[in-house]
Amino acid sequence: LLSISKLGVEVMDTTLVIMAAGIGSRFGGGIKQLETVDENKHIIMDYSIHDAIKAGFNKIVFIIRKDIAKEFKEVIGDRIEKVCALHNVKVAYAYQELENIPGSLPEGRKKPWGTGQAVLAAKEHLTEPFVVINADDYYGQEIYQQLHDYLVQENPTYCMAGFILKNTLSDNGGVTRGICHMKDGYLSDVVETKNIVKTADGAESNGRALDVESLVSMNMWGLTPDFIPVLEKGFEEFFAREVPQDPMGSEYLLPILVGELLAKDEIQVKVIKSEDTWYGMTYREDVEPVKASFAQLIAEGVYHPDLYDNVNNPHL
Repeated sequence: LLSISKLGVEVMDTTLVIMAAGIGSRFGGGIKQLETVDENKHIIMDYSIHDAIKAGFNKIVFIIRKDIAKEFKEVIGDRIEKVCALHNVKVAYAYQELENIPGSLPEGRKKPWGTGQAVLAAKEHLTEPFVVINADDYYGQEIYQQLHDYLVQENPTYCMAGFILKNTLSDNGGVTRGICHMKDGYLSDVVETKNIVKTADGAESNGRALDVESLVSMNMWGLTPDFIPVLEKGFEEFFAREVPQDPMGSEYLLPILVGELLAKDEIQVKVIKSEDTWYGMTYREDVEPVKASFAQLIAEGVYHPDLYDNVNNPHL
């Protein structure tokens, strides 16, 4: 778990896991994870990788599907490998496959098995503390530093980035968020809430008003290698319990598994609050506002126009 920096100092290895296997059906065609967001053709993943390297992460694991591997590597993979090599950061690939399951594939099943299976696809690469993110979400710089610093402490618990609900909504339609309930800074429950839309007064889901100051999960989890056996056991139980009831649509999702484990008091999850605004492209109409947001961040000097010109891994 330790490596030696160029300065000869031992540092804790940490990994960023990017879930990039999905093609967004609500996005109106195309691979939304590969949509460019600035004049230099960077995509949201570039900003996530920049922020992670800057925070001290020294390995990137991409979870993709084999059928998009060629395009993925052409658009980002090959380029990122060159950038990471300059900063002493390793790059690895894992492939989420429909057939990689603890049972028989239901006939006609096309839908991926969800975020829990995605992380399991990368298990051979997860030998150190790691943070899991969505490929098409921008989380802001601050949270990477907070999660990194928490995970390199001695014996950390699991952790989760908590974003303020009002900072995570789309102007163009409903979104799904995991609304968090907490006690003493630790997660007590996460309620997956669908179709959250902006209203004149704040936000609502299916007619029920929501507190826009609530903290929500954006699928940004800080975990350690001992979570992998828990994840494997949960997948076996999911496959035996859920798949027979819904063979075409059931999904093994990290927030649901975490909620089940919390209910049984089997894990602790520290909630680390972020004040940053989330950007993402759930809908095709989100593209231009997201591009405008990155242009503003560049204009304010948060990022260099050439992006990687101002990244500096503090552990080099």
